[in-house]
Amino acid sequence: MKKGYLLVFMAATMWSTLGIFAKYLSGFGLDPFTMVFYRVLFAILLLGGYLKLRGIGFSLERSRLRFYALYGFFSIFLFYTLYFYTVMISSVSFAVLLLYTAPVYSIVLGRLVFGERLTSEKLLALLMVTLGVLLVNGVDGKFSTKALLFGLLTGLTYALYGVLAKLAVRKEEPEKALFYTLLFGLFFLLPFSSFSVPLESIPYLFALALFPTFFGYILYNHALKEVEVSRASIVATVEPVVAIILAFILFGETLGALQLLGAVLIIGGSMLVHMRERRNVEGREAQM
Repeated sequence: MKKGYLLVFMAATMWSTLGIFAKYLSGFGLDPFTMVFYRVLFAILLLGGYLKLRGIGFSLERSRLRFYALYGFFSIFLFYTLYFYTVMISSVSFAVLLLYTAPVYSIVLGRLVFGERLTSEKLLALLMVTLGVLLVNGVDGKFSTKALLFGLLTGLTYALYGVLAKLAVRKEEPEKALFYTLLFGLFFLLPFSSFSVPLESIPYLFALALFPTFFGYILYNHALKEVEVSRASIVATVEPVVAIILAFILFGETLGALQLLGAVLIIGGSMLVHMRERRNVEGREAQM
């Protein structure tokens, strides 16, 4: 087994703790904006030190400021606050599964924006994820309409996150791109965050920045030195599986038989999209 695949698995495991920390922090009475604000603040300090040790400069072209403002708004301010809020009003399992509707949005956006062809595989993935969402929410609507709406919006912003990330790393190092995305996201969070938090919550806030943010991202970047992005994306779909297991162990969250089937369909649809992307990449490389 390549070391790269192990690093992707470790990164995905780190990311799977996002909802877990959100659940713990909600117990301290923290709102999603405040959770994300301190997560971003601590992550900036950690990442800044890391960039300094590696000798990576902090300079940025003025022409890139507008891009990072947009990136920070969608990828930090919207995405993470929507995700944490969905966790708070539903469950970790529900939130992480709706997060993984993101690849389906890329199919829809590809069709509407770029006129990409809807293949049989893409249509099957759309069908699988749509049915999966219905099953996870339950025939009787286990969670509120608000939770369903915010969960689906989380998936959309996660899809935009992926698109913007690809654009960012074309001109900046991945760690530097993350640093500026976090920095701009912090500015958007400032007006909505509370600066007074319980002392007991600070270790959880720091851990939220250290594990799923700093370590997760660094591990994934190191993995990409050995594993192609398309293959890494497939391995990373282990994230919702780990999150569901952790939610069961820590909070006693359970999924019924139909919900488990829905989870399989959502994760399977996501993997199907990533596998097609990998074949497309390999096909283009073979023609070169």
